[in-house]
Amino acid sequence: MIGLLQRVRKADVVVEGEQVGAIGAGLMVLVCAERGDTVREADGLLTKLLAYRVFADEAGKMNRSVTDVLGGLLLVPQFTLAADTRSGTRPSFTPAAPPAEGKHLFDHFVTQAKARHGVVETGRFGADMQVSLTNDGPVTFWLQVKPAAT
Repeated sequence: MIGLLQRVRKADVVVEGEQVGAIGAGLMVLVCAERGDTVREADGLLTKLLAYRVFADEAGKMNRSVTDVLGGLLLVPQFTLAADTRSGTRPSFTPAAPPAEGKHLFDHFVTQAKARHGVVETGRFGADMQVSLTNDGPVTFWLQVKPAAT
């Protein structure tokens, strides 16, 4: 599972002219399931994401998590994060989970996030979304949890 997180002052998602998710200060996270991912990787990514220290403490150091600061989470599905861009000028999306699997894992991720965190908003899986955000910093991190080697 991949999570591209951005510390934001505010962020929102619009689908067909309707705002479907919005937060104030917190994290806007683009979420992608890759082939071979299971709920284990989804849960691992969520645990890491909720504990990841990207907010400043009193000394100005990034020592606080979104949980510590009671920030919002805006979770947006984005399969293009799994694109293979190593050759040519057109990305291959073979590394992404098939749509039904990706939706299942995104829905699981959202359900678990809502159970573990106060403010959770989402985009809409498979929709043409317009995402707006004010990146704070800017602060952006790529988090990835890969399936364990068998």
